[in-house]
Amino acid sequence: MTGLAPHLRATAEAYDAAAVLYADFVRNALDDLPLDRSVLTAFAELVRAAGGGPVAELGCGPGQVTAYLRDLHLDVSGVDLSPALIGLARQAYPDLRFEIGSMDRLDLPDATLAGIVSWYSVIHAPPRELPKYLAEFCRVLQPGGIFLLAFFESEGGPVTAFDHRVVTAYRWPVDGLAALARRAGFTELGRMLREPQEGERFRRGHLWMHA
Repeated sequence: MTGLAPHLRATAEAYDAAAVLYADFVRNALDDLPLDRSVLTAFAELVRAAGGGPVAELGCGPGQVTAYLRDLHLDVSGVDLSPALIGLARQAYPDLRFEIGSMDRLDLPDATLAGIVSWYSVIHAPPRELPKYLAEFCRVLQPGGIFLLAFFESEGGPVTAFDHRVVTAYRWPVDGLAALARRAGFTELGRMLREPQEGERFRRGHLWMHA
């Protein structure tokens, strides 16, 4: 992709360089996370209850969550900034559609999607840039469309940068992130926080919202 902002180019290049190792690391990550699986299942049920339609995982990486959503009987595709990760996703899940793209300027008309999942994918956005991402998500969602946002929670503290395995990422207070989403046009449906499991460093946050 041409014309990327420096932080987007740095993120894409970092994930390209680590693509194979990262794909191996996350491939079966949901197997031991029943609460996380329940978050995705609730998202699928909310999409169907709102009338159904196409769903996109934005920042899909190597596609394992996109495939899980497919198994929940959603019409789902994936978008990611990293060409290397998109190549791995297409190889692993040839029945699904994966496209290279940036979450802050999606190649989609207004009100196209019935649902969006951002599964730990906006964590690399500098805090000043995140409102632009949320506004873009709201633009492409249909009225009443469902948005699921998964992130690392700052446990009541401020937005905090940390040394993610691939490239710098940010932890957010759940209330602060929910407030940003409201200003972008979303209405909160619910939230779930879970404590870190063995081998994890931070509390995990999940927000369900609708446009």
